[in-house]
Amino acid sequence: MTTDTHRVIRPSILYFGTPVVLLTTENDDGTTNLAPISSAWALGQYVVLGLGSESQTVRNLAERPELVINVASPELWERVERLAPLTGAHPVPESKRAVYRFEPDKFAAAGLTPTDSHLVAPPRVAECGLQLEARVRALTPGGGGLFFGVECEVLRVHADERIVVPGTHHIDPALWNPLIYNFRHYHGLAPQVGHGFRSETARRTAAAH
Repeated sequence: MTTDTHRVIRPSILYFGTPVVLLTTENDDGTTNLAPISSAWALGQYVVLGLGSESQTVRNLAERPELVINVASPELWERVERLAPLTGAHPVPESKRAVYRFEPDKFAAAGLTPTDSHLVAPPRVAECGLQLEARVRALTPGGGGLFFGVECEVLRVHADERIVVPGTHHIDPALWNPLIYNFRHYHGLAPQVGHGFRSETARRTAAAH
């Protein structure tokens, strides 16, 4: 019989190693809101986001369902952290006032650069190696009103040419390194230990050798 070395715990958060993305959305007055989140996952050509119900991002998407999902890399962690205590909601919701403060120009506050999108109104974040222009297809309340699940269809993907396998549309996983939020600590990826059986990049590399 094996010995179970696990014990029951009650962690305050469950960010067990998730990617950090910066969401750009359009405010009522045409300015841009920029928000870091760490609840995002891809399903085919869709990305599902988890957003707090009182966030400015949710308010914007309910009225203007366009956004850019900008995937951060490890060298941006300090700029991401500058955004963490900021909110685009004014006045600041009562539940956030102890921690967050209103900031109308988050790009400037974080030292990041907006660049025009092709298909949606909100800009992309120039410093992010992957930028996904998207449109919201469903916005579903959950968690007893605490959050929304946001289903986004990706319309166009922009990738820094340095992380693309030459002559293909594949991201080179040996070169691309997303910023990971691991129980409120920032990490990059560890060295590769293997690859999935459906990896087209691995097959291409093997064929070349």
